[in-house]
Amino acid sequence: MYDSELVRSSLIKIQTALDRILQRSETILSPDDFLITPSGIERMESICMLLIVIGESVKRIDKVTNKELLSFYPEIDWKGVMGMRDIIAHHYFDIDASIVFDVIKNNLPEVKVVIDKMLSTYK
Repeated sequence: MYDSELVRSSLIKIQTALDRILQRSETILSPDDFLITPSGIERMESICMLLIVIGESVKRIDKVTNKELLSFYPEIDWKGVMGMRDIIAHHYFDIDASIVFDVIKNNLPEVKVVIDKMLSTYK
């Protein structure tokens, strides 16, 4: 068995980071919105830091649950979530705004739904 309180704490951190990313990206309508102003660049950088937090927390959950919990939620590409963290952390100056934009708009809403569902089992 694993530490359910640690899992719950990690899920809450992921949920908070997802909420912040989705709120901060509401007015971002294209990848160029990240690049055309200094504030857009700052916004992308802050979002990337939150993506790192999400990836780290997913890695922690995977480790403490002996790779069992995430397999119950196959609709999410968890390896991709963890891989995004690695790409941002290790290739920070090569980050592609279009990839960040795509992840935010096309992947994170579904990740949020699943994280919310997971949290409902850890009350």
